[in-house]
Amino acid sequence: MTGGEIAGLLAAGVFAVLVLLLAVPILKLGKVFDELRLTIRSLNNETVPLIDEVTRTVSTTNSQLEKVDGITTNVSDASANVSALSSLVASTVGQPLIKVAAFSHGVRRAFTGDTPTEGSHRADRFGDADGQAPGTPGEDRP
Repeated sequence: MTGGEIAGLLAAGVFAVLVLLLAVPILKLGKVFDELRLTIRSLNNETVPLIDEVTRTVSTTNSQLEKVDGITTNVSDASANVSALSSLVASTVGQPLIKVAAFSHGVRRAFTGDTPTEGSHRADRFGDADGQAPGTPGEDRP
């Protein structure tokens, strides 16, 4: 064997060792890809039923919200009806009731002989007939 053949044989041996050293990370990378493929497959198998369940939940929630919307509309209508009924009762019963109360008060005062006290007239609040303020007889106003 010549020196060139020995160098070629040595280079082939180094190349074989280099290929073996590079094969180990490639094999490990292949195992990582296998695990990744299994993980993606299991994730896909679990995600599809989950998405179906979420779709059913959203559909059920939408139907319940439509029912609540109907209830809210009915409550709003009932509230408007109660308000209208309250206004109707106030106008039909309230005004005559006030008039009856005022009439009974006047009758009671007439039978008991009560006379209005001094200063209880509305005109006294703003001044007497001669233009003077109440409680200040004889003083000039500014």
